[in-house]
Amino acid sequence: IGITNQRETTVVWDRATGEPICNAIVWQDRRTAAMCDRLRARKLDRVIRRKTGLIVDAYFSATKVQWILENVKDAKARAKAGQLAFGTVDSWLVWNLTGGKVHVTDASNASRTMLFDIAKGEWDDELLKIFGVPRSMLPEVRSSSEVYGTTTLLGAPMPIAGIAGDQQAALFGQACTKPGMAKNTYGTGCFMLMNTGTKRIASKNNLLTTVAWRIGDHTEYALEGSIFIAGAVVQWLRDGLEFFRAAPEIEALAATVTDTGGVYLVPAFAGLGAPHWDQYARGTIVGLTRGTTKAHIARAALEAIALQTMDVLKAMEADAGIKLKELRVDGGASANDLLMQLQADLLGVAVVRPKVAETTALGAAYLAGLAVGYWKSQADIARQWQVDKKFTPAMKPAARKQIASGWERALGRAKAWEPAD
Repeated sequence: IGITNQRETTVVWDRATGEPICNAIVWQDRRTAAMCDRLRARKLDRVIRRKTGLIVDAYFSATKVQWILENVKDAKARAKAGQLAFGTVDSWLVWNLTGGKVHVTDASNASRTMLFDIAKGEWDDELLKIFGVPRSMLPEVRSSSEVYGTTTLLGAPMPIAGIAGDQQAALFGQACTKPGMAKNTYGTGCFMLMNTGTKRIASKNNLLTTVAWRIGDHTEYALEGSIFIAGAVVQWLRDGLEFFRAAPEIEALAATVTDTGGVYLVPAFAGLGAPHWDQYARGTIVGLTRGTTKAHIARAALEAIALQTMDVLKAMEADAGIKLKELRVDGGASANDLLMQLQADLLGVAVVRPKVAETTALGAAYLAGLAVGYWKSQADIARQWQVDKKFTPAMKPAARKQIASGWERALGRAKAWEPAD
């Protein structure tokens, strides 16, 4: 079994009963934004950034655990008494699959908690103190490819042999195992990762430095740009505005117009992620006229996904000092040919979709298979990767520049919309 999971989502449970003490707090939850403001006011964001590679934001697990300990009855006392366990969803699954015998996570998930020193590869006492999290709650940090335990819940005993956070698993599944290779996953959000090998690049452009995976005692790192809303904007057009019945229908609707008619949609429904990191930004549609139709707004939504990715790629190239040759893509929305063509056009870089677009699950399978000897090496795995379709840029540079300039103005309207607490 290989496990991959939404990373920062936080679960706290009772070690004796295995029951969660409250609902999980998911990665998109913004309830701890004010806690993050207070950390910045105390200038603690610097030490957090230096040790974890992360920007202080409600997105990561640490303030979520802190919120649970402060707001759930008796949680703090029970945690201090060693009665509670914390984990991201991978830890929760392994705990349940092994009947509470194994409490582990892997380095890629640990690196998303804001409690983990990515240089030393271990939980950090200073960070635990800042967030008031007792060490006794934490899972043991293991590599991303090893046998952690066995489960009998599926019949015969089966080894649990691979764990990685969803985006790192996708990087592995895309066979981006050499420095400078990058992938973008189009799911609910968009997540671009570039492999930087054994080098931890401290971003000067508001990207995250994160663990890609640990195999044996060898840790590799990545630069990551996290975009909170991508496929979710399509879901919103489907469910909230009822533009169409099924998400794939957006492609045909958006293709009925040749451009957005000057409309920009900034889908900052949960604030803005990389490289802006504005937790008070909110969704905005600008440039509307009487001539605007559903098709223009649908096309603007697809453009917004591609434009947010463009912002992240520019930051990534600046940090790594590497000009990207191609971007490997995956996730549900990568099936949308119009979106992929817009992406190639706006990046000015070839976009390559593999035959297996569900690379997150594939990466988890590869990590598990590597641990049990099904694949002998990472080179073995890289040979599995095959191209489905390549999208080459067809937009004139002047048109690209014009769209990017309008996008900058639209972002300005969306930023700092919500008053800070």
